[in-house]
Amino acid sequence: MNGWLLTAGITAIGVAAVHIAGGHRDVVRPLLSCGLAEEPKRVLHAVWHMVSVDLALSGLALLYLSLTDGTPGTGMVAWFVAGHFIAYAAAFLVVTLSVGWSRPLLRLPQWILLLPVAVLAAAGAA
Repeated sequence: MNGWLLTAGITAIGVAAVHIAGGHRDVVRPLLSCGLAEEPKRVLHAVWHMVSVDLALSGLALLYLSLTDGTPGTGMVAWFVAGHFIAYAAAFLVVTLSVGWSRPLLRLPQWILLLPVAVLAAAGAA
């Protein structure tokens, strides 16, 4: 068993749970009740659900990989998931830092949840 990947998987499942619970309250409800046109509103709603599925499946994949450590391809898939979470964290950092807010790193703190999954998955892949 690969402890790094196990920890990454558990953390990723936690991130998915935070995304689903917190995101529904803080993002989805306000989005659905805002004055944005229906088509872009529904596209954003669908994208939110896509990310929910993606985060959950990534966590499950990491949990599976933790049990199959040493199997050919495990490291490659773990690196892929690590890169995936690094890209998500980077997207939040770029968007947050480009807005010009005061204390920007705390305004959209999602990167704080995403980056540990990337680091743990990379450690498990190495």
